[in-house]
Formats: sequence, structure tokens, C-alpha cells
Amino acid sequence: MVTNKHVLSWIEEMAALTCPDKIVWIDGSEEQAEALRAEACSTGEMIKLNEEKLPGCYLHHTAVNDVARVENRTFICTSKKEDAGTINNWMDPKECYEKLGKLYKGAMKGRTMYVIPYSMSVVGSDFAKNGIELTDSIYVVLNMIIMTRVGLNVLEAMGTDGDFIKGLHARANMDENERYICHFPEDNTIWSINSGYGGNVLLGKKCFALRIASYLGKNEGWMAEHMLILGIENPQGEIKYISAAFPSACGKTNLAMLIPPENYRVKGYKVWCVGDDIAWIRKGPDGRLWACNPENGFFGVAPGTNVNSNPNALASTMEGTIFTNVAHNLDDNTVWWEGLDKNPPKNALNWRGEQWDYTKYDKNDKVKTSGAHPNSRFTAPAKNCPCISAEFNNPAGVPLTAIIFGGRRAKTAPLVYQSFNWTHGTFVGSIMASETTAAASGAVGVVRRDPMAMIPFCGYAMGDYFQHWLDMENIADVVPKIFHVNWFRLDENGNFMWPGFGDNFRILEWIIKRCEGTVDAVETAIGYVPKAEDINLEGLDYEICEGHKFGLDDLKSILTVDKDAWLEDFANIKEFYAAKIGDKLPAALQKEYDDQLARLQSL
Repeated sequence: MVTNKHVLSWIEEMAALTCPDKIVWIDGSEEQAEALRAEACSTGEMIKLNEEKLPGCYLHHTAVNDVARVENRTFICTSKKEDAGTINNWMDPKECYEKLGKLYKGAMKGRTMYVIPYSMSVVGSDFAKNGIELTDSIYVVLNMIIMTRVGLNVLEAMGTDGDFIKGLHARANMDENERYICHFPEDNTIWSINSGYGGNVLLGKKCFALRIASYLGKNEGWMAEHMLILGIENPQGEIKYISAAFPSACGKTNLAMLIPPENYRVKGYKVWCVGDDIAWIRKGPDGRLWACNPENGFFGVAPGTNVNSNPNALASTMEGTIFTNVAHNLDDNTVWWEGLDKNPPKNALNWRGEQWDYTKYDKNDKVKTSGAHPNSRFTAPAKNCPCISAEFNNPAGVPLTAIIFGGRRAKTAPLVYQSFNWTHGTFVGSIMASETTAAASGAVGVVRRDPMAMIPFCGYAMGDYFQHWLDMENIADVVPKIFHVNWFRLDENGNFMWPGFGDNFRILEWIIKRCEGTVDAVETAIGYVPKAEDINLEGLDYEICEGHKFGLDDLKSILTVDKDAWLEDFANIKEFYAAKIGDKLPAALQKEYDDQLARLQSL
């Protein structure tokens, strides 16, 4: 079955280290997966849910100390510390292998080692990268089957000596003080121990598809980005594709599965989801940049997902889904989470597996009083999504017309603006930021810089990453136009000025028109801003506050460039560049900073 000697020798070495009782190869068959589901249910690792209401769905609870990614326990291990940069935790590879080797020693004794051969992107495509994850968790196996393309055909694609990403995961004793998620980009290796939470243990996701892949992309001339990919279809059946990067809590998944306003839908406009989280981007045969979603499923945040906020995401969870750390409705053996509806179950277990009293819920203490953990998740097959793109499994990917960066800013960034060119667009991405809300931290308006939404996920120094972005213009013959959006402008009373959600389609339409050259714009100090009359407000019915409906004047106000706010922001950018990028800041971005600052000061 396996002819790749590198695979066999590595598995032999890892088995000698971890000492499993037996080794099981995952072949990608439904028969094997079903047997593993039954075994997980027999041990209590998973709970089978109502087959009529949620066919093929299961519930899992992690350890209470293991409910999210642990950035302070996540390391990039490179031979030179400067290659990891100041944004990452660094550990010397030799030291890390030695430290974690002691933790892995005998860690699978009494357990089964599962060997998961998987491909990120369509097996055998130009985009595809192969990996093998070794794990002692059936939960991990079943999630990886949803999230990646698992099967023996991956081993065939590797051939006798093909490269692969080596991933080792062991639950060990779940000691949070000995929890590590370590990446060795120079060795194509990921080690994860003492965790069972998805983001730390589904090694094909952030670990491989972003941290390791971003390093590979830099060396091989392509990009691994924390971006959604969507297609916009006009009434003539023409589809243009956009990728977009947003920090957390900025509506990324909602945009990926957006439903256009009714007045657009009746004319035949549609939005197709290619991906909701990660984009691999490379030069295609025609010289343009093409993108694929390397994943095969959605690992989404459950709370707040409902029929109004994101009906497509909710529909995706209705079959073949694994729910993690949500509430268990004992009356009908289904699941529930805050924001799903206004009918919390009367007889339910919370995310800890304890009897839950919904009347004791306190939004100021969500972790202790909520039914579902605030970071509870669903792992759903992408094929379930009603708006999944017909190009989802296209091995060539899709051609990008535009790239969008976004953030949550109360007054600094306009609703939308276009960069002057690729270099300026890279600068726009490098200064991406969001402001905290009271719900997020207790402090309002604190600016958090997150360039390209990659601060937690870039596998090497951020300054080198910026330079790679700049270099992509020389790799591709044609590059997409770059834009920035901000759905979160506030009025003086703290009300959202723009309706957001489906109405964001109106901004996407303007972006496509700009790329087609069919609409003009106003040149400002920060880029090209729309003429308010060119944003289609037909059918828009939004009340900013009682008695104040959104109109053209409101649109004009959120398209303005606030000089004072921008000058204040530039002081913050300077501090961020100095603290986090340092000497690795490309000269081209320093020039963009200086030029834009001068334009603002001259207003």
C-alpha cells in the first residue's frame, strides 16, 4: 500500500517514540469512518445526535482547559531566530525536539496511533500539498476527514519519494502547562501535544495551510493567505472572483456566504462561496493570480450563527457535522448555542457537560454561564453549503479580480477605498487594524494591528512576508486590484452607519465595476474613494437609529477621509512598524508610509 520510504521510516520513528499499542491507517472510506464514529460513541468521546433532525451529526466536548488556540504556546522553530521574526514565539529546533521528545515518550501507550494521509487542495492538482498526521484521537481523525481530502489516493500522489508535511499529535495527559504547538518550517514538520481542541490539533488547518504553507509559498513563489474566496455572478452569468482578509469579529464568514439584497437577486445576481478562511494563490498559465481553497470543510464559530446572520453557514451544519463545545438539548438530542434562536432549551447540558440553567446566563461571564462556549465550533462539509461554488473542486482554482482588506474602525477608514497600485495595496494590507469593542475586552477603541489578518498565522518574519507580497507583482503578469473596506463606521451616538450583511454586496458591485473600468472614483490622500452616487442604494431600507433612515448624505459622510483621525493612526502605525517589523520593513513600504503621511499633512 505504501511505497514511500520516507513515510514508512518516519512513522516507524514516531511509533518508537510514542509507543502506541497498534497503528491504524485511515483509508478515507465511509465504512472505516463509520466504525470509528461508533467506537468514539461507545467510549463517550462523541455523542450521536438526533438522526432525523441532524443526520450524521455528532457532539464532542473538549477538556475545560482546552477550548481555543493557544498563541502563547505556539512556536515557530527556525535555526535563526530572526527568521521567525518578532511576531512569533521562537524556539531553537534542537531544543524544541528535545523538550517535546520527552513529552511524547510513551505518550500513546495503551492507545491507537491513527495515520491520516491527506491533501490540502484537490489531490494531484498544481496547488496540492500532501501531509500525514499521526494522532491518538478519533475526534481528530473524523474532523480531518471533513476538513481535508483524506484517502489512499494521497499516498499514490506522493509516489515513492514525494515530499509531505509531517504532523505528530498526541493528547498525552492534557497538561496545559506542557501544551505545545510547534512548527519546524525548515523540516516540513508540525508537533502538537497536550491538546485536543481543533485549532491546535487539526494540523492541516492553520498549522499547515497557513504557518508552514506561508513559508513554502515564500520559497516557491506563491502565497498562503488567511482569506475567504467568493465569486460574484452577474445576470449575464459572468463570474468575477474576490479574495478578502479580515481580522476576527469583522464578518469574514458572513461575507464568504453573503446573500445579495432582494432587488439584486430578482435581477439574477448571485454570490458563490469558494472558501471561508484560507486561500492559496499562485500564478496561473495565463499570467494572472489564481486562488484555491485548500480545505474541504468549514471549521466555524457556532455562537451568533443563525438563520438571519448567516443562513448558508447554518444550513451547512445540518448533516454530517461535528459540533464541539455547544449545548446539548436533551429533550430532542439536538444542539443549541447563544444566538441560534431565542428559545434556549429547558433541559440541556452546557459545554462542560453539566446541567444548564439558561435563566442564569450572564453575558458578562459567558464562559461560566453560557450553554455553548463562546468559541464553540462546528466542523461541516463544504459540499453542504447552499452557495458552494461549482469551481470548489476545480484543480486550477479561480482567477482573482480583486483583493480586499478590512477592519473594524469607528471613524478612521472610509466605507471603501481602492489602493493606487499593488505596492500601495500591500501597504494598505500592512496597516490593517481593528478597534476593540466592549464585548471583546472591556476596553473600547484600542487599536490592534493585524496585517493581512496574518499576525497569528505567518510562519516567518512579517517584514519578509511584506517583501514577498511586493515581489508577487514581479512573479505575476497581471495582479488584482486591492481595496479596503470598513463596515463598522459609527455616528456620534455609537450607531452603525452602514447596514452591513447582505447590503455589503453593494460595495462588492462597486469594486467589480472599478476593476472593469466602468465607474469613476475620487482621488484622495489614502486612495480612490467612490462617488456616493455610484453606490447603488436601490431597495436599501436601513434605520441608523429611530427616525433616521440611511440616505445619500449618510453615505457621503462614511466615504470621507478624516485627516485628524488618520494622522493619529499614522503615529500608531509608526509604533507598530518599529516594535513588530523593525529593520525588516521593506524600503518600499517605508516610502508608502512617508508619501501617504505627506499627502495627509498637506490636506
